[in-house]
Amino acid sequence: YSEEQPNLFGALLRELIETVVLSLILFLIIRQVIQNYRIESTSMLPNFHEGQFVLVNKLAFKLGEPHRGEVLVFHNPDLPSEDFIKRIIGLPGDSVEVHGKQVFVNGKLLPEPFNHNVPDDNYAFGPVTVEDNTLFVMGDNRPNSKDSRVIGSIPEDLLVGKAWLRVWPLNEFGFIKHYQLEPGQPESGQ
Repeated sequence: YSEEQPNLFGALLRELIETVVLSLILFLIIRQVIQNYRIESTSMLPNFHEGQFVLVNKLAFKLGEPHRGEVLVFHNPDLPSEDFIKRIIGLPGDSVEVHGKQVFVNGKLLPEPFNHNVPDDNYAFGPVTVEDNTLFVMGDNRPNSKDSRVIGSIPEDLLVGKAWLRVWPLNEFGFIKHYQLEPGQPESGQ
């Protein structure tokens, strides 16, 4: 009986260590692919609000290209420890301008089928040309958003990833809808 006790204890200890190590490895792998993000501003109202949690796919822009209409999280160029969430409006080489409530990309009206708050009819911005390896982003709450109209185009090396899944509050749980926005095309979602 005395020989079985150490073997049982040793086996249990080994199982515990293996479980902890495997859990740690899985956690680190998942952390490289997915990040949680808490929304801390009103710049994306009415689609995202303060206190919501979303999961961000960190591989989306490493394995694929960004597209107009996608919602992304990126590091604030002025304070890299702070992250922002915005919608992609312009890609490298695009010319972006805003007249009143309408956004134009390359001289064509950009359809925006998602809910968004717009500035007054007298608002004007641009045109600006989006530089190589950068993106022009805007919040859905246009009158109250610190976005590319204020901080300039966002360098692609500051991208965290694509907003993927809304996880809190539970009554709003679900995949985040992204749009394929093409200038000059009728409004449609994807």
